Order: sequence, then structure tokens, then C-alpha cells
Amino acid sequence: MKLTRRNALMTAPALALSLSVPGLLQAQTQPRRGGSITVHMSGEQRILNPALRASTGVYVVAGKIMEALVDLDAKGEPTPVLATSWSSSADGKTITFKLRQNVKWHDGKPFTSADVQYTAMEMWKKHLNYSTVLQLYLDAVDTPDANTAVFKYSKPMPMGLLLRALADLGYVAPKHLYAGTNVIENPVNTAPIGTGPFKFSKYERGQYIIAVRNEAYWRPGFPYLDQIVWRFIPDQAAAAAAIESGQVQISPEGGLALADLERLKKGGKFEVGSRGNEGNAVMNTVEFNFRRKELADKRVREAIIRSLDVKFFCENFLYGFANPATGMIPSSSKAFYDKNTPQYPFDRKKAEALLDSAGYPKKADGKRFTLRLVPAPWGEDITLWSTFMQQSLQQVGIGVEIVRYDAAGFLSNVYKDWNFDLATGWHQYRGDPAVSTTVWYRSGSPAGAPWTNQWGWKSDSIDQLIDAAAFEIDPAKRRKLYVDLASQVNTELPLWMAIERLLISVTSSKLQNHHNQPRWISSSWADLWVTA
Repeated sequence: MKLTRRNALMTAPALALSLSVPGLLQAQTQPRRGGSITVHMSGEQRILNPALRASTGVYVVAGKIMEALVDLDAKGEPTPVLATSWSSSADGKTITFKLRQNVKWHDGKPFTSADVQYTAMEMWKKHLNYSTVLQLYLDAVDTPDANTAVFKYSKPMPMGLLLRALADLGYVAPKHLYAGTNVIENPVNTAPIGTGPFKFSKYERGQYIIAVRNEAYWRPGFPYLDQIVWRFIPDQAAAAAAIESGQVQISPEGGLALADLERLKKGGKFEVGSRGNEGNAVMNTVEFNFRRKELADKRVREAIIRSLDVKFFCENFLYGFANPATGMIPSSSKAFYDKNTPQYPFDRKKAEALLDSAGYPKKADGKRFTLRLVPAPWGEDITLWSTFMQQSLQQVGIGVEIVRYDAAGFLSNVYKDWNFDLATGWHQYRGDPAVSTTVWYRSGSPAGAPWTNQWGWKSDSIDQLIDAAAFEIDPAKRRKLYVDLASQVNTELPLWMAIERLLISVTSSKLQNHHNQPRWISSSWADLWVTA
């Protein structure tokens, strides 16, 4: 039986449920209760506690088991989960959350404001990547009653920033299982206990993780699925075969080879696209080590950028699943994006002229100088992009030696030892520039902190803009500060966001209610169902 949008809206219980499950209004047919799905995972995480590790690889599993204070709805706006409402004081230093009542942890203990207080002060503020900066000025969380948490800041906290950040950085852990322990080594981190729609069941290292329906979930009637299985299949060809044979129903966020994505688009058995990944835009980077004297010259950095035909690369190497980026904020960020930033279009003659004017003419062998390029090992696109950079720069007389490492080697050489000239990897945007973007440009990052400014770059004016925006509670003034920041960054070129794209997921046509909000892969999947 067809359930139309109009009928659904006219049915009071359906309306009540739709208000509590982000994206549910996109359902077009009568949901079916039951069934199991299998999800492709290309790699494993060492920890499955999103209150300690901000990573899509963690959320795709633990986001079904644990819950945050808020999530994003189908329009990308903050929507209640464990918090039901929120308010801010006029000075932005006190933010009060009212918490959902009658919620229980999977072990039967009640969820209370004490859990929020403990998680915020002991995990978000001390250990959670990106959150240690976000919550730097969080002084205390008061708990006047079991269902109220009052966050006290020593500097203003913009409400929009906090709510958007908490979708990723606001997962709550059970105090009664962590208090008095070493939170990093606590075994609950790999067997999570949450309040979410699915309960952790089993973890076989290198093989699979299983979660089953939480029969006591606080959203009545949810989840629809009986079980979710996450299978670890690092080989892309094997993963493509598993999804084509029906053993796997979802391969999220670029887990398959680009050629397989192009092939699976045809035939109607799968949805292949970026829908539902808008909240996690990814940019391919060109990172400069300013300790190398040639790269400290802005003319050389501009010449490198002008040597790269990004449009050609996107169309011919990425099958059109990408576009040239225009700055530090992706175009999917409607609240902060401004297209009117200085640009440096592909122009090989201009690049050569800039290198000549900087004092690096071609020598007898045709080379001006040679750089070491260290690419991240995360994805096929980065491998292709690093080779394209090498070939492009050689054409203007810059020799490039590509040095490849595994994940640990890349992080150590680029972010700890600064043993690179050029590097390239991914920057992931998380809804607000202050969450995970401005740390790439702000000076003062601790040495060795990954995905922060480790380039040797420093600009007092950029630092001042970053700090002013971080504490500005007027949304219009905040946007203006970020527009100014993006323009100045593109003028000074501390690094270059070269390619903008949304990660591509492959989903079986049997799945319903999928990718219905902008961070769907990370969301709870409470309303996901599968046809018979």
C-alpha cells in the first residue's frame, strides 16, 4: 500500500514520529519492519566511541549505537536527539540544554545530565579531536536536575557553531561505565553501550561487527531493521563483487574504485551518488612546507597552483565526481560560502613567468628545483592527484619526487617530523569553519597534531580573523568574518584547497529511507528499512 506524503502528514502518530527522526518525511512507501543489512567497511577503527574519536569511520558503526545531543534534519538544521531544547544567555557564555526524559542506556541504567556533564568535561574537552579546541573555554557543566545540563563558558560560544558541531562532537557516553577508569583504555570503547536504536552484539577483528535492534528504544516503533552487520573488505575489487552479488547492501563514502562506481551507476540496481553526504564535503589539498625557501615565496606557491589543470583532472580522472574548489569553505556550506575569493586559474605561461620572477630560471637540464611530494594513503583519488601534480609541475620545470608512506608514516612525516616539501590529502569540512577548518590556518597548533597547521605558516591578521569569528555570536557578523577570512587565505595562499567533492556512496535499491539527511552515513539509521 502506498503511503503518500499527504497521508503521512495527516496521521497524527506518523507526524509525531516524523518530528523525532531526522529525514523521515522523505519516506514514500509503507515501511517494513525486520530484516538485516550488511555494510562494506574498507578499514577498521581502533576505537568505537564517538565521544573520544571524531571520525566518519567511527560514526558509521557507533552512530547507530550511541547518540548525540543533536543531529541534523533533512535541511541540514540542528534537530533534537538526546537534547530536546536549548537556549543561550545574552552574552553567549551560558548555554542550557533540556534533556530527553525516560531514556535508558542499553544496560538498563537511566540516562541523566550527569552523563552529559561527565562526557563533556572528561572526553569532549580533554580527548576528542576538534572538540578540545571547540570546548577549550568550557569551564563547567552544571546539573541543576537530572534533565538539565548548563554549559558555562569563559568566552562567548556562538549557538550556531555549537549546535552544528555537536552533531559530530556531541555524542554522550555512560558515566557509570567510565568514571574512575582510564577512558582511553576502557574496554567499553570497542563494545559500546549507548542509548541508540541498535545494541552492540559482537566484534570479530578483521571480519565483522554486529548490532541488533534495541527493543527498548525511546522512539516508539523504531528501528525498523533487526540487525546491521559491518563487514571489513579492504580489497576494492572484492567489495565491488560483494555488493553486486547482494552480500553487501551499502558501500559508503568512496569505498569502491572509481571505475566500479561508474559501472554500478548503470542498470538501476544501485543508487550511486553523493546524496546524503553534503555534511561531509571533502577537499583535495596542496600543502606547502614553508621551511623550504622556495615555497616561502608566494610567487612560487601561485605558480604551482597555476600549473594544475584541476578542471581537466576532475573530468578525466575522477569521472566527473568532483569540481575545482574555490577556497577553504566548500560550496555546500550555504551559511558561509562566498564564491568571490581570489582565484588562480590554470595558466602554464603565467606559472613559468612567476617562477622566473622569483629567481628560479630553468637550468640546462630544464629543471628549476626539485620537491618531495608526500601523498596521504587514504584513497585512489589522492594517488591519481599526486601523480597528476608530479606530471604537471615537471612541465614548468619543477621536479617532483613522490614519497609514499602508510597511514602512520604519512602522519608522522607530514605532521610530526615536517619531512616533506609538498603534501596532499583530504580536508573534511564539518558544517562550520570553526569545527575542523580554521585549525588548518591558525598558528599555534601543538607540534605533531594531525590535520592542523604544521606548515610553518603564520599570519597575525589571519589569526585575528579566526579568533574573532570563533567568539562572534551574531550570525551575520560571523558570516562576514569568514568571508573576509576566505578571501585573505586565497590572497596569501598558506595552502590550497584544489578539488571539492562529496563522497560517493553505493546503496542497493532494496534499501528505503537512506541518505535522507546531510550526514546520513553517520546518523542513527533508526528509520532505515529494507524491502522483502
